[in-house]
Amino acid sequence: MEKITDYQNELSGKVALVTGGTKGTGRAIAERLQNAGAKVIITARTELENPNPDLHFIPADLSRQDSSEKIASIVFEKYGKLDILINNMGGSETPAGGFSVLTDAHWEETIQTNLLAPVRLDKVFLPKMIANKSGIIIHIASIQAKLPLYDSTLPYAAAKAGLVNYSKGLSKEVSSKGVRVLTISPGWIMTEASKRMMERISNSNKISLKEAEESVMTALGGIPFGRAAMPEEVAELAGFLVSPRAGYLTGTDFVIDGGTIPTI
Repeated sequence: MEKITDYQNELSGKVALVTGGTKGTGRAIAERLQNAGAKVIITARTELENPNPDLHFIPADLSRQDSSEKIASIVFEKYGKLDILINNMGGSETPAGGFSVLTDAHWEETIQTNLLAPVRLDKVFLPKMIANKSGIIIHIASIQAKLPLYDSTLPYAAAKAGLVNYSKGLSKEVSSKGVRVLTISPGWIMTEASKRMMERISNSNKISLKEAEESVMTALGGIPFGRAAMPEEVAELAGFLVSPRAGYLTGTDFVIDGGTIPTI
Protein backbone atom coordinates (compact mmCIF):
# COMPACT_ATOMS: atom_id res chain seq x y z
CA MET A 1 0.00 0.00 0.00
CA GLU A 2 1.27 3.46 -0.90
CA LYS A 3 2.27 5.42 2.19
CA ILE A 4 0.63 8.84 2.35
CA THR A 5 2.24 11.53 4.48
CA ASP A 6 0.88 14.71 2.87
CA TYR A 7 -2.74 14.66 4.01
CA GLN A 8 -3.33 18.09 2.52
CA ASN A 9 -2.69 16.74 -0.96
CA GLU A 10 -3.63 13.07 -0.65
CA LEU A 11 -6.52 13.35 -3.13
CA SER A 12 -4.53 15.14 -5.81
CA GLY A 13 -5.62 13.99 -9.26
CA LYS A 14 -8.92 12.60 -7.97
CA VAL A 15 -12.33 13.74 -9.22
CA ALA A 16 -15.17 13.71 -6.68
CA LEU A 17 -18.90 14.32 -6.88
CA VAL A 18 -20.90 15.34 -3.80
CA THR A 19 -24.67 15.46 -4.11
CA GLY A 20 -26.51 18.03 -2.02
CA GLY A 21 -23.16 19.78 -1.87
CA THR A 22 -24.21 23.43 -1.70
CA LYS A 23 -24.98 23.57 2.02
CA GLY A 24 -24.79 21.79 5.34
CA THR A 25 -22.94 18.51 5.60
CA GLY A 26 -22.63 18.17 1.83
CA ARG A 27 -20.90 21.53 1.54
CA ALA A 28 -18.54 20.62 4.40
CA ILE A 29 -17.65 17.31 2.73
CA ALA A 30 -17.10 18.97 -0.65
CA GLU A 31 -14.75 21.56 0.83
CA ARG A 32 -12.91 18.90 2.85
CA LEU A 33 -12.20 16.90 -0.31
CA GLN A 34 -11.25 20.03 -2.22
CA ASN A 35 -8.79 20.98 0.52
CA ALA A 36 -7.22 17.52 0.18
CA GLY A 37 -6.48 18.20 -3.49
CA ALA A 38 -9.48 16.70 -5.30
CA LYS A 39 -11.38 18.34 -8.11
CA VAL A 40 -14.89 18.50 -6.67
CA ILE A 41 -18.25 18.69 -8.42
CA ILE A 42 -21.38 19.45 -6.41
CA THR A 43 -25.04 19.08 -7.33
CA ALA A 44 -28.22 20.54 -5.88
CA ARG A 45 -31.46 22.00 -7.14
CA THR A 46 -30.24 25.57 -6.66
CA GLU A 47 -26.87 27.16 -5.98
CA LEU A 48 -26.22 29.22 -2.87
CA GLU A 49 -25.92 32.99 -2.99
CA ASN A 50 -22.21 32.78 -2.08
CA PRO A 51 -20.87 29.91 -4.21
CA ASN A 52 -17.38 28.50 -3.79
CA PRO A 53 -15.58 29.12 -7.11
CA ASP A 54 -13.39 26.04 -6.50
CA LEU A 55 -16.43 23.75 -6.62
CA HIS A 56 -17.94 22.91 -10.03
CA PHE A 57 -21.69 23.27 -9.61
CA ILE A 58 -24.17 21.27 -11.69
CA PRO A 59 -27.83 22.14 -11.06
CA ALA A 60 -29.92 18.98 -10.85
CA ASP A 61 -32.97 17.55 -9.17
CA LEU A 62 -31.86 14.00 -8.46
CA SER A 63 -35.36 12.91 -7.54
CA ARG A 64 -36.03 13.04 -11.30
CA GLN A 65 -35.06 9.88 -13.16
CA ASP A 66 -33.28 11.68 -16.02
CA SER A 67 -30.94 13.74 -13.81
CA SER A 68 -28.35 11.01 -13.21
CA GLU A 69 -27.64 10.59 -16.92
CA LYS A 70 -27.33 14.35 -17.30
CA ILE A 71 -24.80 14.62 -14.48
CA ALA A 72 -22.75 11.67 -15.71
CA SER A 73 -22.60 13.13 -19.20
CA ILE A 74 -21.28 16.46 -17.90
CA VAL A 75 -18.76 14.86 -15.53
CA PHE A 76 -17.33 12.48 -18.14
CA GLU A 77 -17.20 15.17 -20.82
CA LYS A 78 -15.29 17.59 -18.59
CA TYR A 79 -13.18 15.25 -16.45
CA GLY A 80 -13.23 11.88 -18.22
CA LYS A 81 -13.73 9.93 -15.01
CA LEU A 82 -15.11 9.92 -11.48
CA ASP A 83 -13.05 8.56 -8.60
CA ILE A 84 -15.22 9.44 -5.60
CA LEU A 85 -19.00 9.57 -5.34
CA ILE A 86 -20.59 10.91 -2.16
CA ASN A 87 -24.35 10.33 -2.19
CA ASN A 88 -25.20 12.93 0.42
CA MET A 89 -28.49 14.34 -0.85
CA GLY A 90 -31.47 13.44 1.30
CA GLY A 91 -34.05 14.74 3.70
CA SER A 92 -37.60 14.49 4.90
CA GLU A 93 -40.51 16.84 4.36
CA THR A 94 -43.29 14.56 5.57
CA PRO A 95 -45.75 15.83 8.18
CA ALA A 96 -45.85 14.80 11.81
CA GLY A 97 -48.64 12.59 13.04
CA GLY A 98 -47.53 9.04 12.42
CA PHE A 99 -48.60 6.53 9.80
CA SER A 100 -52.18 7.72 9.43
CA VAL A 101 -51.31 11.13 7.96
CA LEU A 102 -48.87 9.78 5.37
CA THR A 103 -50.04 9.48 1.77
CA ASP A 104 -48.58 7.41 -1.05
CA ALA A 105 -47.10 10.64 -2.41
CA HIS A 106 -45.23 11.25 0.86
CA TRP A 107 -43.76 7.76 0.73
CA GLU A 108 -42.88 7.88 -2.96
CA GLU A 109 -41.20 11.29 -2.80
CA THR A 110 -39.14 10.33 0.25
CA ILE A 111 -38.01 7.02 -1.23
CA GLN A 112 -37.14 8.69 -4.55
CA THR A 113 -34.94 11.24 -2.78
CA ASN A 114 -33.28 9.07 -0.15
CA LEU A 115 -32.98 5.67 -1.82
CA LEU A 116 -33.61 5.62 -5.56
CA ALA A 117 -31.61 8.78 -6.35
CA PRO A 118 -28.33 7.30 -5.04
CA VAL A 119 -29.12 3.93 -6.63
CA ARG A 120 -29.51 5.61 -10.04
CA LEU A 121 -26.38 7.70 -9.61
CA ASP A 122 -24.31 4.67 -8.63
CA LYS A 123 -25.56 2.86 -11.72
CA VAL A 124 -24.33 5.50 -14.17
CA PHE A 125 -20.87 5.86 -12.62
CA LEU A 126 -20.07 2.29 -11.59
CA PRO A 127 -19.30 0.88 -15.06
CA LYS A 128 -16.32 3.22 -15.57
CA MET A 129 -15.13 2.74 -11.99
CA ILE A 130 -15.18 -1.02 -12.54
CA ALA A 131 -13.42 -0.64 -15.89
CA ASN A 132 -10.72 1.42 -14.16
CA LYS A 133 -10.64 -1.04 -11.21
CA SER A 134 -10.79 1.95 -8.90
CA GLY A 135 -13.49 3.98 -7.20
CA ILE A 136 -15.10 4.88 -3.89
CA ILE A 137 -18.81 5.31 -3.21
CA ILE A 138 -20.11 6.63 0.09
CA HIS A 139 -23.79 6.70 0.98
CA ILE A 140 -24.82 9.17 3.67
CA ALA A 141 -27.59 7.41 5.57
CA SER A 142 -28.83 8.18 9.10
CA ILE A 143 -29.07 6.59 12.52
CA GLN A 144 -32.81 6.66 11.90
CA ALA A 145 -32.23 3.52 9.85
CA LYS A 146 -31.91 1.86 13.27
CA LEU A 147 -33.65 4.44 15.46
CA PRO A 148 -36.77 5.61 13.58
CA LEU A 149 -38.83 8.56 14.82
CA TYR A 150 -42.26 7.30 13.86
CA ASP A 151 -44.09 10.52 14.62
CA SER A 152 -42.49 12.64 11.90
CA THR A 153 -39.95 10.81 9.74
CA LEU A 154 -41.12 7.24 9.24
CA PRO A 155 -40.69 7.19 5.42
CA TYR A 156 -37.24 8.80 5.78
CA ALA A 157 -36.15 6.19 8.32
CA ALA A 158 -37.43 3.36 6.12
CA ALA A 159 -35.66 4.76 3.05
CA LYS A 160 -32.38 5.14 4.93
CA ALA A 161 -32.65 1.58 6.24
CA GLY A 162 -33.03 0.49 2.63
CA LEU A 163 -29.98 2.56 1.68
CA VAL A 164 -27.82 0.92 4.34
CA ASN A 165 -28.89 -2.54 3.20
CA TYR A 166 -28.39 -1.69 -0.48
CA SER A 167 -24.95 -0.24 0.26
CA LYS A 168 -23.85 -3.45 1.96
CA GLY A 169 -25.14 -5.57 -0.89
CA LEU A 170 -23.47 -3.38 -3.50
CA SER A 171 -20.15 -3.61 -1.67
CA LYS A 172 -20.30 -7.40 -1.91
CA GLU A 173 -20.77 -7.13 -5.66
CA VAL A 174 -18.15 -4.54 -6.59
CA SER A 175 -15.41 -4.58 -3.93
CA SER A 176 -13.60 -7.43 -5.71
CA LYS A 177 -13.70 -5.26 -8.85
CA GLY A 178 -11.77 -2.40 -7.24
CA VAL A 179 -14.65 -0.23 -5.99
CA ARG A 180 -15.05 0.39 -2.27
CA VAL A 181 -18.59 1.07 -0.99
CA LEU A 182 -19.21 2.53 2.47
CA THR A 183 -22.00 4.09 4.48
CA ILE A 184 -21.88 6.96 6.97
CA SER A 185 -24.83 7.16 9.37
CA PRO A 186 -24.85 10.49 11.21
CA GLY A 187 -27.03 11.37 14.12
CA TRP A 188 -28.23 14.91 14.69
CA ILE A 189 -26.06 17.47 12.85
CA MET A 190 -26.11 21.17 13.69
CA THR A 191 -26.51 22.55 10.19
CA GLU A 192 -27.95 25.96 9.39
CA ALA A 193 -31.30 24.24 8.88
CA SER A 194 -31.02 22.73 12.36
CA LYS A 195 -30.22 26.14 13.81
CA ARG A 196 -33.32 27.58 12.19
CA MET A 197 -35.35 24.71 13.62
CA MET A 198 -33.99 25.49 17.10
CA GLU A 199 -35.09 29.08 16.67
CA ARG A 200 -38.59 27.97 15.68
CA ILE A 201 -38.84 25.62 18.66
CA SER A 202 -37.52 28.34 20.94
CA ASN A 203 -39.98 30.94 19.69
CA SER A 204 -43.04 28.70 19.55
CA ASN A 205 -42.49 27.25 23.03
CA LYS A 206 -41.05 30.43 24.59
CA ILE A 207 -37.91 28.66 25.74
CA SER A 208 -34.21 29.36 25.28
CA LEU A 209 -32.18 28.00 22.38
CA LYS A 210 -30.32 25.77 24.84
CA GLU A 211 -33.61 24.36 26.09
CA ALA A 212 -34.73 23.84 22.50
CA GLU A 213 -31.58 21.81 21.81
CA GLU A 214 -32.13 19.78 24.97
CA SER A 215 -35.70 19.02 23.89
CA VAL A 216 -34.45 17.58 20.59
CA MET A 217 -31.81 15.50 22.35
CA THR A 218 -34.48 14.19 24.69
CA ALA A 219 -36.65 13.22 21.72
CA LEU A 220 -33.68 11.24 20.38
CA GLY A 221 -33.35 9.42 23.67
CA GLY A 222 -30.36 11.50 24.68
CA ILE A 223 -26.94 12.18 23.17
CA PRO A 224 -24.22 11.08 25.62
CA PHE A 225 -21.74 13.49 24.04
CA GLY A 226 -24.11 16.30 24.99
CA ARG A 227 -24.47 18.07 21.65
CA ALA A 228 -25.17 17.64 17.97
CA ALA A 229 -22.37 16.92 15.53
CA MET A 230 -20.89 19.70 13.46
CA PRO A 231 -20.92 19.29 9.67
CA GLU A 232 -17.12 19.48 9.64
CA GLU A 233 -16.89 16.45 11.95
CA VAL A 234 -18.89 14.32 9.53
CA ALA A 235 -16.82 15.73 6.66
CA GLU A 236 -13.60 14.70 8.40
CA LEU A 237 -14.83 11.12 8.63
CA ALA A 238 -15.74 11.17 4.94
CA GLY A 239 -12.33 12.65 4.10
CA PHE A 240 -10.60 9.78 5.85
CA LEU A 241 -12.79 7.08 4.31
CA VAL A 242 -12.14 8.19 0.73
CA SER A 243 -8.40 8.50 1.34
CA PRO A 244 -5.73 5.85 0.62
CA ARG A 245 -5.37 5.50 4.40
CA ALA A 246 -8.74 3.71 4.44
CA GLY A 247 -7.92 1.49 1.48
CA TYR A 248 -8.98 -1.77 3.19
CA LEU A 249 -12.36 -0.49 4.35
CA THR A 250 -15.45 -1.49 2.42
CA GLY A 251 -18.96 -2.74 3.14
CA THR A 252 -19.15 -1.03 6.53
CA ASP A 253 -21.61 1.44 8.06
CA PHE A 254 -19.79 4.08 10.12
CA VAL A 255 -22.04 5.64 12.77
CA ILE A 256 -21.19 9.15 13.93
CA ASP A 257 -23.83 10.10 16.50
CA GLY A 258 -22.13 11.10 19.74
CA GLY A 259 -23.37 7.83 21.27
CA THR A 260 -27.07 8.38 20.48
CA ILE A 261 -27.89 4.80 19.46
CA PRO A 262 -28.25 3.04 22.82
CA THR A 263 -27.20 -0.42 21.65
CA ILE A 264 -24.15 -1.93 19.99
